[in-house]
Amino acid sequence: MEFTPYTLLTDIGWISLLLIVGNVLRNRLRVLQALLLPAPITAGLIGLILGPEVLGLINWSDQVGTYTTLLIAVVFASMAYSMQFGGSVATGARNMWGYSTAMFMGQWGLFILLGLYFFAPVFGTEPWFGMMLPVGFVGGFGTAAAVGSALEEIGVEGASSLGFTSATVGTLVAIVGGVIMANWGIRKGKASQLAGDLPDDLRTGYIVNEDDRPSIGKATTNPSSIEPLALHAGFIVFTVLIAYLLNTLIKGQWPNVSIPLFAMSFVVGLVGRLALRLAGRPNYLDGSTINSISGAATDYMIAFGIASIVPAALAGYWQALVVMFVLGTVFCVVWMLWAGPTFFGENWLERGLFGWGWATAAVATGIALLKMVDPKLKSGTLNEYGVAYVGFAPFEIGMTILAPIAVIAGFTTGFGWVSFAVAVGVVVLAYVLKWVPVRNDDRSAAPARE
Repeated sequence: MEFTPYTLLTDIGWISLLLIVGNVLRNRLRVLQALLLPAPITAGLIGLILGPEVLGLINWSDQVGTYTTLLIAVVFASMAYSMQFGGSVATGARNMWGYSTAMFMGQWGLFILLGLYFFAPVFGTEPWFGMMLPVGFVGGFGTAAAVGSALEEIGVEGASSLGFTSATVGTLVAIVGGVIMANWGIRKGKASQLAGDLPDDLRTGYIVNEDDRPSIGKATTNPSSIEPLALHAGFIVFTVLIAYLLNTLIKGQWPNVSIPLFAMSFVVGLVGRLALRLAGRPNYLDGSTINSISGAATDYMIAFGIASIVPAALAGYWQALVVMFVLGTVFCVVWMLWAGPTFFGENWLERGLFGWGWATAAVATGIALLKMVDPKLKSGTLNEYGVAYVGFAPFEIGMTILAPIAVIAGFTTGFGWVSFAVAVGVVVLAYVLKWVPVRNDDRSAAPARE
C-alpha cells in the first residue's frame, strides 16, 4: 500500500482516538485506577488487539512501527533544550546518587552478562538479548524505542517488539509490586509521612478543580508574530531534521558507520542550545513548553510502540522472556530490600519505593508510588533525586546512546562487564567513603521481617 499523507492521518487519527479512550477508561474503571495504568499503555494494548496482528479491525499502515524512531528523536532533541545543567550533589542526595547509579548500572551490566553467559547457551538467543531487560525495565518506553529502533536499523528484527514488551511488563510489575510494598509499609508503620490514599487526580487522571490545573508552559513570543507552541515545535523538528541530514551525510561517506537518530538529535540539540546562549537568547525557549511537547511525543510513542508489537517476533523468545522477566523482578525486589535500608537507613521506605517504580518502569511511576506513602512529598525524596540527577544523568543518557553502538561495534561483552564493574565500584565507594548511614547499625534501620 502506497504511503501518503492521508495514511499518516489515518494512523495518527486512530491512535489519538485510542489515547482518548484510554484516558476515559482510566477515569471510569477502578481496576485501571488501582493499577495506575497510563492511558498510552491502554491505548497501545487496545491498538495491538484491534490491529492486523490480532483482530484486524484497525488496519495500521506498514510504517506504523517506524513512528517511534522519529518520536524518540523528538524526545531527545527536547531533552537537550530543557535539561538543567550545573549544581552539585549535596550530602542529602549523595546516597540517592549512589543508590540510583548502582541500581541502574547493575541492572544493565548483570543482564547483559546473563544474556551472554546464560540465555545464549541455554535458549540460543542473540548476544544482545539480555539487554532487553534493562532497556524496558529501568530504561522504560523511551529507551525501548531508542535502542530498539537503532538495532533494527542494522537488521536486528523484532528488537522494538522485544523492547516495548519488556517496558509493558515492567510497568505492570512496578505498579502491582509497588502497591503491595506500599500497603506492607503502611501496615508496619514504615511510612514516615503517611497517609495512604492517593489524590483523586492522580488516581483518575483528571484534574477536576480548575484552580489546581498547572500550566503546561509560558509564551516566549507574541502570537502576533508566531504562536509560541509553533516556535517551540519548530525548533525541535528542525533539530531532528538536521540530525537526519547529518546521519545521511555520514552514511554516504562511511557506509559502515551507523549513528542512532535519537543520539544525533541530542547532540544537535545541545549545539542549538549553545547557539542560543552565544546569541544572547538563553531563555528564547521555555523549558516547560519544551517538556510538554516532549511529553506528548512520549505518549504517542508509547501507544504506537505497543500497538506495533509483532507477536510472531516474540514467539521464538517466549521461554527466555518469561525467565528474564522473573529474574528482573527478583533483582529489583532484592535491590530494594537490601539497598534501601543500606543507603537510606530508617527512612528507606519512601526512597526505596520510589526506586522500585523507577527500576521497573519509569521515574513517573516511581513518583506515583511515592505518593501512596508520601502524598504531600514531604519526605524529601524527590528533592534528593533532583539534586542527585545532576551526577546521574550522564549514566542514563550515555547508556541509552552507547548500548546500540556497543552491539553494532561488537563490544557487547566488554560493555556488560564495564557496566557491572561501575555498579560494584559505586557500592564499594559508598562504603569506603562512609556514605551509608551510621544509624544503619541500629536494628531499627533494617526492614521488619514478617
